[in-house]
Formats: sequence, structure tokens, C-alpha cells
Amino acid sequence: MAEFPSTARVVIIGGGVVGASCLYHLARAGWTDCVLLEKNELTAGSTWHAAGNVPTFSTSWSVMNMQRYSTELYARLGAEVDYPMNYHQTGSIRLAHSHERMQEFERARGMGRYQGMDLEILSTDEIKARYPFIETHDLQGALYDPNDGDIDPAQVTQALAKGARDMGATILRFCPATGIDRQNGEWIVKTDKGDIRCDYVVNAAGYYAQRVGEWFRPFGGRTVPMMVMSHQYLLTDEIPELEDWSRQQGHKLPLLRDVDSSYYLRQEKYGLNLGPYERNCRAHWVQPDDPMPEDFSFQLYPDDLERLEWYIEDAVARVPILGTGGVNKVINGPIPYAPDGLPLIGPMPGVPNAFEACVFTFGIAQGGGAGKVLAEWVTEGATEWDMWATDPRRYTDYTDRDYCIAKGMEVYGHEYAMHFPWHSWPAGRDRKLSPVHDRIRDLGGVMGAYNGWERANWFARPGDDTSEESTQTWNRAGPWEPRIREECEAVRDACGILDLPGFSRFNIEGPNAADWLAGQITGAVPRVGRIGLVHFADARGRVVTEMSVVRHRDDLMTLITAAAAQWHDHDLLSNALHGVEGVTLTDRTAEYATQILAGPKSRDLLAGICDADLYQPWLTHQATEIAGRWARLVRVSFAGELGWEIHTRTPDTAAVFDTVCQAGQAHGLKPFGMYALNSLRIEKGYRAWKGDLSTDYTLFESGLDRFVNLDKPQDFPGKQALLAERKTGPAKRFVTLIVEADKADAPYMSTLWHDGQIVGETTSGAWGYRVNASVALGMVRADLAAPGTVLEVEIYGQRHRATVQPDGPLWDPENERLRA
Repeated sequence: MAEFPSTARVVIIGGGVVGASCLYHLARAGWTDCVLLEKNELTAGSTWHAAGNVPTFSTSWSVMNMQRYSTELYARLGAEVDYPMNYHQTGSIRLAHSHERMQEFERARGMGRYQGMDLEILSTDEIKARYPFIETHDLQGALYDPNDGDIDPAQVTQALAKGARDMGATILRFCPATGIDRQNGEWIVKTDKGDIRCDYVVNAAGYYAQRVGEWFRPFGGRTVPMMVMSHQYLLTDEIPELEDWSRQQGHKLPLLRDVDSSYYLRQEKYGLNLGPYERNCRAHWVQPDDPMPEDFSFQLYPDDLERLEWYIEDAVARVPILGTGGVNKVINGPIPYAPDGLPLIGPMPGVPNAFEACVFTFGIAQGGGAGKVLAEWVTEGATEWDMWATDPRRYTDYTDRDYCIAKGMEVYGHEYAMHFPWHSWPAGRDRKLSPVHDRIRDLGGVMGAYNGWERANWFARPGDDTSEESTQTWNRAGPWEPRIREECEAVRDACGILDLPGFSRFNIEGPNAADWLAGQITGAVPRVGRIGLVHFADARGRVVTEMSVVRHRDDLMTLITAAAAQWHDHDLLSNALHGVEGVTLTDRTAEYATQILAGPKSRDLLAGICDADLYQPWLTHQATEIAGRWARLVRVSFAGELGWEIHTRTPDTAAVFDTVCQAGQAHGLKPFGMYALNSLRIEKGYRAWKGDLSTDYTLFESGLDRFVNLDKPQDFPGKQALLAERKTGPAKRFVTLIVEADKADAPYMSTLWHDGQIVGETTSGAWGYRVNASVALGMVRADLAAPGTVLEVEIYGQRHRATVQPDGPLWDPENERLRA
């Protein structure tokens, strides 16, 4: 028997398909000194009872990439590692009952085509030709994916494990991790067979990930945001009619998904496998009388078919032969859910050299890609694709037990739901409230959640339809549209106020603070009394984050960043400060609040309520008093008009807000929301983090040349890559487009075409109410970035003329209004 390893480079806790994939990909990267610990046999958790479906479909660009990679890996894995696997790429048919669903399918087809996948849109006749047992009378069409199918979960896990072992990695079965410790910058993973000292730890513990995550609390960790759902699927007896057809055709039926009714139906030998995602779903292990057991290996919950009655009846009506086969077996097992239904892959928030690859709802489909992503995080410190959609740091301190349960059940019950741009999911709301939240609601604020913070998306008038049903559209038109126009026009012609709670803000302080920051960012640190936009790059010169730096003194700065970036950017700063003397980092997010005041009359308004010098130039800041409370006026405007950010201490926010609003009555002040702000910023070409700015693009590709100083002495991260790119020129270029759009503006990752070729993608889009046009921001092949170039943008399957605009803002291109 092999000697127990007392040291390793990486220890992975959990032996499901994801843990095995992580080990396999680490070994492929040359990190063979890695150990996987499994408390039972491999696959003992959710993997063993998984249905094994392997879709590529997603409306998330990064998740689609990850799932596409899985299908490609699984197709070749058996031969590569010499392990036979049952992988059936039968293709799949997703049914659409509505025009809106067909629009979603067209969008997915466009994304898939960009990634090299041959997705097809089917008519009802074409559905029937591929699936003769189906009733199509009430369908609009379908999406066909030739690469979809199913795989044996145990076989793919064992194949990944064999591949990892063959490369030199170690798997210890029946060896549960029992705890962790940290000494001298190393992790100590405890087991009953001995301790393993290692550099990195990966939590791949599936539905036990929260329990494992608690071990990291003393070292800066938090409770893993997750819960566990009961998912049932049933297997029928063999159906003679299906057997006859399969033998004649020589293949299985395509996997069928009726996403509007919310179930999948798959051929299993000569029977059928029906798996609903029911609205009246059930969470497990969330109540005191239903505690999570210490070990649930290879176990299931009792059958609970009453919950599925409607779905079974609907599926039988859709595919009548389903009703001819009796129920042979019911599988009811635990599946972990994060609050948005996407997994946690990436750095563990607040904990050095610890990673998560857990909480997979679709672990088989995503497992192959997850291993690739995790291995890149560990070995390179960055991933090929921007993976913010699955980054554990996308959640912060609002994800308590009740929130995770409510959101997990909501996501499960709407597993196949369309995610419309104007829709806000109702569960788990009001986690973080502005001090003026009630005032915003009284003014008509229709709210949305941003890192748990409630902000107004738009302001409704009495009689406006604010129902959830009204938001079930991809189109621009809706009760919000005239209100967004009014809000934008108020900012253009008079002034508007936007309550913006939750800005992430960090103080950097100490005699070495400015020198340290200069060595981290691509450009310059602003002078005392000034504010500047700065960017952090990774080793490849790609955009990691963007922050505003408010310079108070030589040795004190406040770094302000997006609400969603709080834990991401705090990790970035704290990791870079590790071992640095003379600099301290303090999170001040909860202590301050912000309002945006913007518009040509904003100076006149402020002049009546404070004694500040309101003619200090753009990109300056100063302290003043409003309503007897301290406030800092920062002369910037994401809305692209004369304006200020008003920063106050959180307890003083209401008094200041009330004073501004009262004074604003004489100046045409109107509250505006996040939708209007998005329109206003797109007209100015201002980039949004994790949309226009991400690690999918370098700073030069992103058009941020003026924020890069390659001549400064500091060797900041990414400098060498950017020096090399300056010589060759960027492959893509950021552009602003005027789009001859119809009913909908270009969503994120809409494909750009030129002469029948895919040449780029949009990163955001909206109607510009000041320029009276549909505007898109995007990335295009560098040779096509010249002003006047005519492209096409694909919006929900329809191509629309899009013209590249001169570099710079569409609205107020010389920034005269902004600097007034």
C-alpha cells in the first residue's frame, strides 16, 4: 500500500465529478503533487444519482463556454485515458411555447455560433421529424443542439480520476477530511490517517461544502452561500413502440426539454427518464427537525411523487407514449443550490490560497469546464475566460440562511425561466436598505438588488403597471420606457438625483501608500485634492478592476468601486498588500452613502444649501456641510452632465437627501434610477465593470490607452504584456455603435457581423434618450474599428445595421457640459 502523503501542493476535499476534474486538470497543468480526499467512494454525493445530462445551453457567456468545453472533453476523454464511457451525444430539442422563448433561443444560438457550436432553430414540422412521438400543436418552434446528450456520471468521474492518477496525482478514498489549520503560510488538512501540509486547498465538497467552509471561518472565511434541494426524476419501464423506433433508426431520441412547462424527458435504454423542476419544490436539511446527516453517501430521500403530478400529466400530453410505460424507479436526491443557481468556482473570499469548486446544480454538464477553470485559478492566478458569473466573491455578507433558502427555492422552481432585462426576482429582497429607502419607494421607486442593496431601477407614476408580468419581454417598450425618458431628460435639462447605496470603498493609508498604489495600477495616482480613475491589470494586461481614487492627503486615499466588487476588490488589494510595510487597508463601505446629483442646474441647487466652492474644476473634491452635516462633494458624473457625487456618513444621509430634494423643487429636480443611469453612461461611452470591462479584454482592447503609462518606473502587473501589445497592436478595439434597432436594443454578447463573418460582440446596449438612437458598446476586430465602418449586430436572431462612431462620447463629445 502506498505511503500516506504528508505533503502536497494542493489538497482537494471532495471526490465527485468536480473534484476529480479539478485533480485531472491540475495534473494536466503539470501540478501532479496533488491529493484528492473523499470520505467514501468516488461519486458518493450528488454525482452518483445525477441524471447525467450534458447541455451546452446557457444565456451566460462564461457558463456556456464552460459547458461547451465539457462536451468537447467528454467526447475524447475515454480514448485519452483508456477508460470506456457511455457518452451519448443524441442532440437535444428545447421547446418554445412563446415568441419570447424563441427570442431567447435565437440569442443562445448567436452566442453558440460565436463559440463554434452549430445550434439550430427548428420549426414544428422539423421537431416532429426528429421526435415523432411529440404533440406540437401549441408550439412556436425549438432550439436544437447536436452536441447535447447524456453521460454516465460514475464513468466520467472514474475516467477523470484514472487520468489524474496516470499523471501522478493521488486519490485517497475512505479518507475524510476532518478539519484544517494554518501555520507558517501553509495549510494543514487533517484526516484520521494523518495531516497533509499543503500550499492550496480546494473545497469541492458538493452539498457538504458549507460544512467544510466553516473550517475556514477562523482564517477570514464566511459561511458558504448555499442550500440543498430535493430533485426527483423517474424512470419508466421499457416502451415497445420506442424500442421498435430506436432499433429501426439505430439511435436514441434527442433529449427533450419543455422549458416552459419545466421538465426534461430523455430516452433511457428503451424507456424514458422524466425530470421536472417543480414550482412546489422542497428544500432539505434546512429545518431543525431535518438536520443534515454526518454521512449521506449513496443515499436518497423518500419518493414524493405528488409534487410532480402536474408535470407528469403535462409531459404525457406532450409525449403520449410516456403514459404507456409504468414507473420503474424514482430517484430523489440532494442537489446543492447557490442563490443564483450557478456554482462557486474561484478564490475563497478573504482566505489566502483557498479555493472553491462547489455548489454545482448541473455538476455533470459543468464539471469538465469547472476543472479547467479551477486549475487555471490555482496555477496561473487567472482564468482564460472571465468567470465573474461563478466567482464566489460575487456574494458578500447579505447571504444568510433565510436568503439562501428563499433564493435556492426560487431558482429551482424557475430553473428554465427566461431572465428578462427588466425583471427583478422577488425572493430574498430588502437585504440592505439605504437610509432613504422608504423615501425612494414613496417617490415611486421600482427597486432592484445590487450586491444586496436596494436601488431604484426607475420611478413609476400612479397608474403605471409595476407587475412582474409586465416585465416579461425582451423589448424596450414597457411602462418603464416613458419614465426612463423623462428621467434622462430631467438630467439633461434640469437636474436629477440618484440614491446610490452600497458603493464599495476602501481607505489606503500610510507613508508608503501612494508609492505602493503606483506599483499596482497601470496609470497615475491622482494628486492631493483630486480624484482619478485607475485600473488594475493581470499578468496578461487584461482588465481586472477599475476604481476611483479620492486623494485626501499624501498618505491617505479612498478607493471607490462598484457595489458588486466589494469582496473581489478587497481581496485584490489585501493580497497585493501581503508583506508590505507602511500601508493599511480599511473597508469603509458600510460607513458612507452616496447620492449622484447631475444636470445643468445642479450647481445652482447646491449653491443654496452649502458654502462649497462650486467652481472647483472637474475631478476635484472638497468637504462641506449640508443641513449641518458633513458631506464630501466629488466633481464627477457617471451621467455625463455637470454634477457631483455627494458622499455622507450613513446616519446623515436622510437629512442631506431631504435638504437636496427640498431645494431641488425650485430647480426641476427629479429622482432617476439605474436604468436611466445606464442609458446616460452608454451615451458617454463609460464602461461598466464585468460588462464592458473584464478579463476577457486587455486595457488597450478596452480603449483605456490614456490610463496606461508604460514609461513610469514601476513594474506594475501586466506591464510586460502591455508593452508587447503596444508593439503588435490590439487584436480587438472598443467601439461605440449607432444601431438601427427595432424593438430591442443590443444585449450583452450580441454577435457583430461584417461581410458574413463574425467579427466581434457587444458588451452593453441601450436606447440613448439624449442622442435619440439605439447605442451599443462593443469589441470588434481592430481593422474594423474605424469610424464609419458599417457592421451588423445580431439582436435576438435579427441582424441590424450598426455604424462605428468616432472615438469618444456620442453626447457632449468635448465634455463641455461636464466641465461647465
